[in-house]
Amino acid sequence: MSTTFPKPQTAPAAWNLDPAHSVAEFKIKHMMISSVKGHFAGISGALTLDESNIANSRVEATIDASTVNTRDPQRDAHLKSADFFDVEKFPALTFRSTSIEPTGEGELAVTGDLTIHGVTRSVVFQVEGPTPPAKDPWGNTRIGLSAVAKINRKDFGLTWNAALETGGILVGEEVTIALDVEFVKA
Repeated sequence: MSTTFPKPQTAPAAWNLDPAHSVAEFKIKHMMISSVKGHFAGISGALTLDESNIANSRVEATIDASTVNTRDPQRDAHLKSADFFDVEKFPALTFRSTSIEPTGEGELAVTGDLTIHGVTRSVVFQVEGPTPPAKDPWGNTRIGLSAVAKINRKDFGLTWNAALETGGILVGEEVTIALDVEFVKA
């Protein structure tokens, strides 16, 4: 007679994003010849991780749009204006997952509602991680992950552009969003 034991079920765990060890970046074509990168300093979020069934996990994140930084104060002011993020009306960019699916070893597809400039669209982030949990020197348990998605900025009402004398446009439409984030177990 053989006895099989059920796999132990673990309760979903709550994790808080560590803004000091996380970054939200973007990349977009400038004049159709090179990419300009920028980042946001004000990022917060939470993860509920169900290791026994990853599909039951969920993630939420908020970015303070006024913290955009492209290393050019004039460009940053333009990005904060009504031509782009319009931070006075729309102070935050948000993401709330709607589904999480494994796509390979240590890889996930995280689909969710991304809101930029008051417009919400479904976006899929390709995620590496989470990493195995590790203890920091202060006894906190941490995990990390990296995520990438591509969006069309016009889908979010970010339509400002300028035509170039030589043909083409000043600002590309495709934006690559890259996140490298660290979470601390709550």
